[in-house]
Amino acid sequence: MDIENEYGEVGALDDADYAEFMELAAEEGFDLDEVAGDLAAAGHGPLPVLAVVGRPNVGKSTLVNRIIGRREAVVEDRPGVTRDRVTYEADWNGRRFKVVDTGGWEQDVLGIDASVAAQAEFAIEAADAVVFVVDAKVGSTDTDEAVVKLLRRAGKPVVLCANKVDGPSGEADAAMLWNLGLGEPYPVSSLHGRGTGDLLDAVLEALPEAPMQSFGNSVGGPRRVALIGRPNVGKSSLLNKVAGEERVVVNEMAGTTRDPVDELIELGGKTWKFVDTAGIRRRVHLQEGADYYASLRTAAALEKAEVAVVLIDAGESLAEQDTRIISLAVEAGRALVIAYNKWDVLDEERRYYLEREIEKDLVQIQWAPRVNVSARTGRHMEKLVPAIETALAGWETRVPTGRLNAFLGELVAAHPHPIRGGKQPRILFGTQAGTKPPRFVLFASGFLEAGYRRFIERRLREEFGFEGTPIQVSVRVREKRGRKK
Repeated sequence: MDIENEYGEVGALDDADYAEFMELAAEEGFDLDEVAGDLAAAGHGPLPVLAVVGRPNVGKSTLVNRIIGRREAVVEDRPGVTRDRVTYEADWNGRRFKVVDTGGWEQDVLGIDASVAAQAEFAIEAADAVVFVVDAKVGSTDTDEAVVKLLRRAGKPVVLCANKVDGPSGEADAAMLWNLGLGEPYPVSSLHGRGTGDLLDAVLEALPEAPMQSFGNSVGGPRRVALIGRPNVGKSSLLNKVAGEERVVVNEMAGTTRDPVDELIELGGKTWKFVDTAGIRRRVHLQEGADYYASLRTAAALEKAEVAVVLIDAGESLAEQDTRIISLAVEAGRALVIAYNKWDVLDEERRYYLEREIEKDLVQIQWAPRVNVSARTGRHMEKLVPAIETALAGWETRVPTGRLNAFLGELVAAHPHPIRGGKQPRILFGTQAGTKPPRFVLFASGFLEAGYRRFIERRLREEFGFEGTPIQVSVRVREKRGRKK
């Protein structure tokens, strides 16, 4: 297989899109095993599956809640609460995987208990790896020994969890579980979280390589907005104005702010987390002392944000620093809003020249919402929230695979790639591999020139919007296989 161009990190396709994607590959005559392998290598495909098994009442559901980071699985202090296989999505250290909570497995049981045990066995069979939970206080029982035999027959990687180890005194009990022959028992208190980090590190080693979690996956809570810009463009003044109080220090001297200051602010009927950052100066590596670390903290604030509001001093000519800061936000894949501050002091002549500067220097980000504000007077502050919401909506937009391929078919038919060297490459099919920002992967019969890829991006925006967000288009080039009969 030839990969003709570099492409960025992409998130996992959901199961429905993955299946539709593979159907398209089959229709085009690709070798499906190779396509699946390529997608897996690129971070696509179904997430690896971890089954959590054990006899009743050893704390499997409590451990599942600990792994997924929320109380989702029903937990009661009695055996047999969980009966079905229940699947949740989890992540650890940027790796994503599915966790299957199972009912307690018992041998030689009848009726509903037999059905519960069968469900657990199905979960083991379908899993890529297994966490076997044993009550360290009780030690291994005959039922645990039977589960071990079941796991050995299945041949799946197993991580042994010695649960209910609430302190150092219980670690000796955990060590006794070496005799199960499954390797190192990890002492864990799923109730209190003790030892779960080491357990999950072992789980990641046991699971096949999983798609990395993109920065944009929601962690809940207010949407996170980073105010960025070069020093003294009015970031702190803007934060004070939207907060309705003097929340951060404002001074004529550039570079007053050194630490990012987080502020929960009610604006437009919603709560937002605004991060006021130190101004980014040019040549970070030449800075010294506090200014150097301020730039690093600004970069960290941008990394944690979902949307960047870039403040530009409308009263001054656009500087190289302004365009570089915008590029930082775009390269980081953040939703983007451009706010021209100090609009109240502009005369007609300056507004005319500013428009010409924007057309010349910011032509690559015409998709970003623009607001003209005054942090000093509060002018047009009410326009900031709609612009942020528009950018976030574009950032999270997903196009169904079927609709995307219908669009691509019409596009290629109406505007085919130029013929180069006697060959005319064409797009065979594609899919949206992720959101936050939107990321597309196109399968093509030959190399697509950079100009044609930019044309595709422009038409994607015209068709589907994507206002306020960068989008990433990756191309995979493959030799077409003969169709299977």
